[in-house]
Amino acid sequence: MLKTPPQRVEPPLARQEPGPRGRRSLPWTSLFIIAAMVFVALFAPLLTPHSPIDQSLPNKLRPPFWQEGGTLTYPLGTDTFGRDIFTRLCYGARVSLLVAACALLVGGGVGLVIGILAGYLGGRVDSLLMRLVDAALAFPTILFALLLAVTMGQGLRTLVIAVSLILWARFARVIRGEVLALKTRDFIALATVHGCSHLRIMAVHILPNVLNTFVILLTLHVGVVILAEASLSFLGAGIPPPMPSWGLMVAEGRGKIASAWWISLLPGIAITLVVLAFNLFGDWLRDRLDPKLRQL
Repeated sequence: MLKTPPQRVEPPLARQEPGPRGRRSLPWTSLFIIAAMVFVALFAPLLTPHSPIDQSLPNKLRPPFWQEGGTLTYPLGTDTFGRDIFTRLCYGARVSLLVAACALLVGGGVGLVIGILAGYLGGRVDSLLMRLVDAALAFPTILFALLLAVTMGQGLRTLVIAVSLILWARFARVIRGEVLALKTRDFIALATVHGCSHLRIMAVHILPNVLNTFVILLTLHVGVVILAEASLSFLGAGIPPPMPSWGLMVAEGRGKIASAWWISLLPGIAITLVVLAFNLFGDWLRDRLDPKLRQL
């Protein structure tokens, strides 16, 4: 009988574990853009000798310095009223950061509290709060801000209130989901057995465990708030002129986009870069702080 030659068995390939996403290097480009925005916002009076609101009609519609007719006195050109574009960009960064900080602190704080209450208490409280969240998410932010602008007038306060009243619902929904998962953990049951009050459990045991998620949401929504502020200012429901705002600058130059492109294009580029930088940084921060993603 012919013997069947033994078959060669190939050794199994070593399984390659995917590298942890949480160990990605720092997003240096995003950090540089964010740091540059914060720097020009804080030190705007030292970076430029011009006023962001004073007009100089003899110098109107000057092009950037690299074009014919431009000058280093107005490095990024001037608008239809002779105001320096670079100066208005610097002071407009202040407005964007101020609106983002106020709206996130107010809206994020309210959403954090409501999310913890809804997730921990459950029952009718959860149902009532979640219906309010659904109503807030269903209402268009732009329309709501326009209604506030008509009733309360334009201004920073109106803008912050409009963004905050819509923003809290996004925070509340995500935080509630985190609390629902935490509520079933053993340490919550032990705290209940030991006689801890509901307030103490929410403040001492649940709040510290959702702070990572809260910080990630704050970072991811900075770009959202800046874009909302620019959109509302563009539509006339945000910062009133002559105060500088990136969205308002885009609106002021839209009629001269062919002849004086720098009036609208430069603030538009600033909005795009800053929003993209905050989104990328928020994505990186989520990978660093989320233990589930660190294990992938």
